[in-house]
Amino acid sequence: MSAVVMGALAACGAVGVCILLAGLTGREVLPRNLAPHRGSGLAALTGKVTWAALAAAVALLLTGWPVGALLAALAALAAPDLIGGKAEREAVIARTEAIATWTEMVRDSIAAASGLEEAIIATAQVAPAPIRREVRVLVNRLERQPLVAALSAFGDDLAHPSGDLVVAALSIAARTEASDLTGLLSRLSDAIRGEARMRIRVEVGRTQVRTASKVIIGVVAATIALLAVLNRDYLGVYSSASGQLVLLVVGGIFATGGWLLVRMAELELPDRFSARTTGEVHR
Repeated sequence: MSAVVMGALAACGAVGVCILLAGLTGREVLPRNLAPHRGSGLAALTGKVTWAALAAAVALLLTGWPVGALLAALAALAAPDLIGGKAEREAVIARTEAIATWTEMVRDSIAAASGLEEAIIATAQVAPAPIRREVRVLVNRLERQPLVAALSAFGDDLAHPSGDLVVAALSIAARTEASDLTGLLSRLSDAIRGEARMRIRVEVGRTQVRTASKVIIGVVAATIALLAVLNRDYLGVYSSASGQLVLLVVGGIFATGGWLLVRMAELELPDRFSARTTGEVHR
């Protein structure tokens, strides 16, 4: 069996281990709501699998260790979460602030518009960039759907708990003609901005953990590389079957530590306030 095939099998095994761990811990492999970002999510997963397969093949060619190939694939899969992800975290904060800004826009437009639907339409061209696409899709839906159904689909597009609160407030107002909608939207926007500020403070506080993760990964990777180049005999003990078993145990310890570092440093969204689909609204 060629080294490339063995590397590919090792990468597939790494993906299987990740899926197994996700099932045991109750974590999602991919976000449930991929409607606005399905292409990018699948592209990112494909890229991770490709890099994992390449890392496994290179490790197998250099060392001849099947366990080493498996650990290299796992490292390639986990590296973006351990040493990257800053842009994604910043995007979550920017999206939260954008929802607060759009809520204020709707509140300010209500006074000048003849109704809630007209106020929403007036924000289409000036909506904040992180949610501008979703707002424009909402306005397009209003041409062929009732306001409540369009708002429900808008909440699914946003896939954000703060967005669900705003959608719920607007849906109630559309059904019952709420008299103090502007005051409610003001309070919601203040709360959402407070959430964004809280996320920024948490992000700053977790920077130290992420920096420590990068230092640890760099030191371990540099040590292994130097030993492989300058003192290859030192690693020769891992070539036996028992050595491979020990390497698997050592790699499992490092993988567990890396997973714990990721858990400590990640910034997760809370559960959504409402996960209703448009079909449920029509029933």
